[in-house]
Amino acid sequence: MHTEAMASDTPWDDRQIDEELEETFPASDPPSHAAETGAQIAPPAVTDNRARKRFELEIDGQIAFLDYERRDGEVLLVHAEVPRALRGRGVGGKLVDGTLALVNAAGLKPVPLCGFVVARMRGRDR
Repeated sequence: MHTEAMASDTPWDDRQIDEELEETFPASDPPSHAAETGAQIAPPAVTDNRARKRFELEIDGQIAFLDYERRDGEVLLVHAEVPRALRGRGVGGKLVDGTLALVNAAGLKPVPLCGFVVARMRGRDR
């Protein structure tokens, strides 16, 4: 880089900026105009839809869900369903894991009645 140009008090014009960029970035690796922050986008979160008595995970506009019933400090996990378009992508496992996190955080006991949830809790689906 031209240090003397950077140290000057004169404002940069577009040609100077382009020349500086060409010197610092090879043609095969054009400069990015977005700042790299290292921040990661959080995965979609499981939510508790109390009105429908189910935990939900929305991905790509579709909803995977796990029906439940609450009873005396327990949450009966009755039936899980993942839309066909989302199958094979680990969505069911994420749904169960997120559900268990919410249930445990609420101080409730999960009671799996759905075969998929039972298998996931036993580690068979990991």
